[in-house]
Order: sequence, then C-alpha cells, then structure tokens
Amino acid sequence: MKEPAYRRLLVVILAAILACNYVDRSVLGLVLQNIKADLSLSDTQLGFLTGLAFALFYAVMGVPIARWADQGDRVVIISVTAAMWSVAVALCGVAGSFAQLLIVRIGVAIGEAGCIPPAHSLIAASFTREERPRAVARYMLGTPLSVMIGYFVGGWLNELYGWRATFRVLGLPGLALATLAWFFLKEPRRPRLARSPSQHPARAATSDQTTLAASTQSSLQELCVGLWSNRTYRHLLLGFSILSFFGYGLANWQPAFFIRSFGLQTGELGTWFTAIYGLGGLLGTYWGGEWASRQASGNERLQLKAMAAAYCIFAVLSALTYLSPNRYYAFGLIALATVGVTMVTGPLFATIQTLVPDRMRATSIAMLYLFANLIGMGLGPLAVGALSDTLRPLLGEESLRYALLALCPGYLGAAGYLWKASQTVDHDLRVAQANDQSERNGGHIALSAPAKSPGV
Repeated sequence: MKEPAYRRLLVVILAAILACNYVDRSVLGLVLQNIKADLSLSDTQLGFLTGLAFALFYAVMGVPIARWADQGDRVVIISVTAAMWSVAVALCGVAGSFAQLLIVRIGVAIGEAGCIPPAHSLIAASFTREERPRAVARYMLGTPLSVMIGYFVGGWLNELYGWRATFRVLGLPGLALATLAWFFLKEPRRPRLARSPSQHPARAATSDQTTLAASTQSSLQELCVGLWSNRTYRHLLLGFSILSFFGYGLANWQPAFFIRSFGLQTGELGTWFTAIYGLGGLLGTYWGGEWASRQASGNERLQLKAMAAAYCIFAVLSALTYLSPNRYYAFGLIALATVGVTMVTGPLFATIQTLVPDRMRATSIAMLYLFANLIGMGLGPLAVGALSDTLRPLLGEESLRYALLALCPGYLGAAGYLWKASQTVDHDLRVAQANDQSERNGGHIALSAPAKSPGV
C-alpha cells in the first residue's frame, strides 16, 4: 500500500477505535436515570460510578501503558486494549448491583486507557508538524462519531430493549476494530524492535525486559520533571485539568437534566444530542483542524489564542443553556457552543505532540490525562451529583439545573491557562526543535530552557 493511502487508513482505523472507546461513556450518561431506578442508586453513587471510580483507574493505568507505547509496539497495545474494553463494556449489561457495575467499569477504564496516548504518538510519527493539526483533528472526529452512535443508537436501544441489552450490543464493534488494527496497521519501530536471530531467545527476552524496566524507572522521573518545567506544557496541563473538571461534570449530567427538567425520553433526547453533539462536533473538529493547517500553519501562538477565546464564549453559552425556559432554546445554545468549542481539539493535541520528541509523546498525553481525569472525570460528576443532592430539599427536581449552572464559569479558568500557553509556546517550540536535532546527533534532551526575557 502506498504511503498516502496507508496514512489515510491509519487515521480512519484509529478514529473508529476512538469512537468505540468513547461511546460507552455517552451511553452511560444517557441511561443514568434508568440505572438509578433499576439499581436504586443515589445521585452521589451515580456520580462516583461515572467519575472517580472510572477516572482513577483510567488515569493511573494510562501512564505505564503510555511508557510501554513510547518504547514498544503501539499497534499491539491499541489492538489488545481495544479488545479488552469491548468485552468489559458488554459485561456492564449483566451487572446486578452497584458493586458489580463498579467492578466492570473499572475493567472498562483499564482497557480504554490504552487507546488515546499510543494513537496520538503513532499519528505524530506519521505526519509533519504542519500536517499534524489536520491529522489529529481527523482522528479526533472519533469523539463526535461516538456521540452520534452513543446518543442515537444507544438512546433508541435503551428505550426499546433496556440499558442492559444496550451495553451488550455496544461491546461488539470494538472486537472487530481490534482485529483490523492488528492486521492492517504498521508500527514504524518494528525493524528496530525486532530481536536479533543470533541471540538466544530466553536470554534476549530477559535482557530486553531488564533494559526496558531500567529505562522506564530511570527516565519516568526525569520525564515528569522535564514536562513540568516546560511552561507551555504545564499551562496546557493545568488548563486541560480545569476544563475536564467542569466539562465532565456538565456532560455526564446533561442528559439527566433534560429528562428531569423537560420530561424528554431517552430516544427523543438521543436524537437531539446526535444532531447537536454528533454533527456539530464533526463540523467543529474538522473545521478546527483545517483552519489551523491552512490559516495558522506552524503558528501555535495564534492557535492557542483562538482556543482561549473559544472557551470564554463557551462559558457564556453554557450558562445560558441552564437558564433556558424550554428545551428548544437550550438545544440551540448547545449547538452553537459545540461547533465553536470542538474546533480546539485538533490544534491543542497537535501542539502537545510537537512540543516533545517521539519517544515521549504517548507519555506526555498520558500525563495530561492522568491529572485531567483524576481532577475532571474523577471529581466533576461527583461534585455535580453531591451538589444536586444538597440542593434537592430546597429546589426539588430542579436542583440538578442549578448544580450544572454553578459549574459554567469554570471554563474561564481553562481559557486563562490557554492564553498563558500562547505567551510561552514559541520559546518552548524552539527548544523542542533543538531537542530533535540533539536527539538525532545522540545528544542530551532538555524539554525546557531558560527564557531569554520575561515576555517570551
């Protein structure tokens, strides 16, 4: 297969796997009310189930898997973990208690931790700096695709057959995609990873494992220190963590808000969300990648300023959503916000991949998700659930509306860190370019360096 055709196939398969990676989360938010009634759970328990319990294992397991991906075969990692989470998603449909569902969701989290960091690293190794925003954006189209599948298919499956059957069905496509990745994707490092035929297999395996373990143990601490000393990466990590806290808190409870406040059923709600988040997310993600590659190619400073502006607007539109008197105003505001905010996706992750060398790319994404998910996915839904329970004696069924409204200003904090990143990115990218040259020459890598002036 010719290189351009293979690179398109790479992005398509990885985007499809990403869609399956996220689809169960969309469905879980949609069927929370059904699970609550079936298993007699409180909002706090639901918040723990969708938040901290999942995020803890997802975030923590992402780091060792990413370290493996930075030194090993990324295609094998993606294929194996995709099969693992697909089986676990199907098992969600047989859980008979809160404890059983919690254990299965932990299994899903461990499997899903092996998707995004290796995929970003594989894409960055296949595309140039100028091509990356477009390539990453097209890969990230898997997220709105997952929304379309989750909300539309999941919504109607739940309404017709129940939430248990829905999860059993949604676990199947991931197994097929894991097989496709195994047979059709190529790891660029495979010639280097191949063991010498003259070396004794047992001795070679022991030697490889010892070297890899020593390399991981000695370099992980250096990597963490280096990433934190990189000002742009640090700003993006803090901004993404804040964004995740408020974003996950709102997203996990938004379906329940429409069900409680406007009386929608899951089928109708899933159709609305498919059009809003699915089509809106596809358009926004695609346009963001195209804009960055065409109008701001190689200009990460401008890209980050545009991202900061987008999140300021998103904060206002989100607040107006939960103040809306009827469903149609709310849906319209969400649609506008979705197109704008998803334009950030491709340029943001492409910038991170350009800031670090190839052997650190998966880990840089995993570290980002470690903090973002523990803070965001872990505490965001739990905070909304607990706040809703606290407000319920005073506000009744409308308590969730005001709990969600309270989180909307948080997007302004994320915008602030993106703006700070725009002030340091040019300097840190110059350091990254110097690192690339040094690595090619066998020299030392420093992820950051003293700025020439305070304004840089």
